[in-house]
Amino acid sequence: MSTAKAILTKAPGAKFEKGEVPTRPLGPEMVAIDIKFSGICHSDIHQARDEWFEGTYPMVPGHEIVGLVTATGENVTRFKVGDRVGVGTFVDSCRTCEPCASGNENFCRTGNVQTYNGHHYDGVPSYGGYANAIVVDQNYVLRVPENIDFAASAPLLCAGVTVYTPLKHWKAGPGMKVGVMGLGGLGHLAVKLAVAMGAEVYVLGRSASKAEDAKKMGAQDYLITSEIYETHKNFFHLLLNTTSADLDLDPLLGTLKVGGTLVYLGLSGNPQSFNAGGLVTSLRSIAGINTGNISDTQEMLDLCGEKNIVSDIELLDATDAAAVDEAYERVVKADVRYRFVIDAATI
Repeated sequence: MSTAKAILTKAPGAKFEKGEVPTRPLGPEMVAIDIKFSGICHSDIHQARDEWFEGTYPMVPGHEIVGLVTATGENVTRFKVGDRVGVGTFVDSCRTCEPCASGNENFCRTGNVQTYNGHHYDGVPSYGGYANAIVVDQNYVLRVPENIDFAASAPLLCAGVTVYTPLKHWKAGPGMKVGVMGLGGLGHLAVKLAVAMGAEVYVLGRSASKAEDAKKMGAQDYLITSEIYETHKNFFHLLLNTTSADLDLDPLLGTLKVGGTLVYLGLSGNPQSFNAGGLVTSLRSIAGINTGNISDTQEMLDLCGEKNIVSDIELLDATDAAAVDEAYERVVKADVRYRFVIDAATI
């Protein structure tokens, strides 16, 4: 059995340490990948600490993976050795349910196989990108454009497609006012992608500390959320909430135009409430999305190649596994601009 060097945690909230985990066999449809970089997503922290649901340990987080193909199964036609590739939030799905049949594998009714902290359909645990190798079915592997920075492309595999999906679904483009709530790992990519799609973009935040960054990314303005309820009524076509904060929904919904939509990408963990009158009097909607399908992920990567869009990152030397623990603490404190990426060569 082949193994990968990995950074893992053995219990909820336990410190990270170095170890080894098995990789999947190289079957006929499988692609072996030498991982080069892996992003740290806030959801990694929730899962490593057992904050969402009971986890599977030892756990190797990481679902923002880029690397090079080292071997392919006999039936693989989409990739060859040496290709730059990526792996996102899931590595398999049932392929027979209605969502899968329509190309929405991320909503698989059977339950797709999460890249980590899940189980393959044969019951074997799945291990993620904080490692130096992974083996994945070719149908769940993405091409990463040659021209974009490899390390900075890793967060596109989760954060990138998570914001691209609603922008595409609600047809962000010229003449559309898009508000991005929060300029963090998700939010900064939402700004870059919405601008690239031709939308008029505004960033909403609790303080002006990131105003300059937002404008450098192409935002029209940086707005203090608590100050817009009167000045920006009936203003936005689309609001993307990338934060985990509890929202004062009623005045926020008032900033939407007739037919406007507020989309949740971040979760506070607490129930949210609103007055339905704010919806029914103006055809407004509240929606949510957690990631994207394989087709949209590839489409997003191709757009990023065309527009030279990548994440703003801090590259993490993980020679000492404690560096991951320290990075987690900084992510919780919003002390990174804007995404940590692990250099797999240091694992």
